[in-house]
Amino acid sequence: MCHRMSPLLLRELQESLKYMQVTGHAHVPRRDPSIVVPDAYPGSQVPLFVPKDDGSLSATELTWGFPSPAQGGRTVFNTRIETALRQSTDGRGMWAGPVEHGRCIVPVRAFFEWWTQPGAPRTGADGAPGRRGRRPQVAFRLAGHRIFLIACVRQDGRFSVVTTEPNASVASVHNRMPLVLGPGESSAWLGGDWPSLADRSAVRLDRELCD
Repeated sequence: MCHRMSPLLLRELQESLKYMQVTGHAHVPRRDPSIVVPDAYPGSQVPLFVPKDDGSLSATELTWGFPSPAQGGRTVFNTRIETALRQSTDGRGMWAGPVEHGRCIVPVRAFFEWWTQPGAPRTGADGAPGRRGRRPQVAFRLAGHRIFLIACVRQDGRFSVVTTEPNASVASVHNRMPLVLGPGESSAWLGGDWPSLADRSAVRLDRELCD
């Protein structure tokens, strides 16, 4: 499950929308290396794009995670697309409304997964490899892109990251992955063809061990 991401600043999203209005193309200027943006975790306020009634996008900040009455109010921060699709078809369930009426997208520079699959390298207290240390985290990025989009759903000021079956880039590390959108796929996610995006086998991700 996705538990950490490297988001953009709200003003970066706002600037990209202004650029799109003028040129018709998406673009985020390169960030000054002296500006450090903390990674986001469940409970964080995260900048993302939400569609407006006229089909255009607006930039806003939402809180990552839904409170789940069925789980004693515990925060649920990932949404299985298989569950969302079933609940959308049935017309009931926690994700039926958000996936039908609250699809949105979060631009990120990376997302992170714990290495939970067999064969994970272990790290000791000093960061050196070792059998008795903790499992590492792995940073994933869309190959060839410094910024990419992840599919999300939202409701009442909150959002959740949509997840799907892992592709070849992720499967040896974790048994789920965020629904990463490739170039040109944001319109499908925000439009009526969103169920077709569950298969992410064609999306190539780069990965890197990290702290």
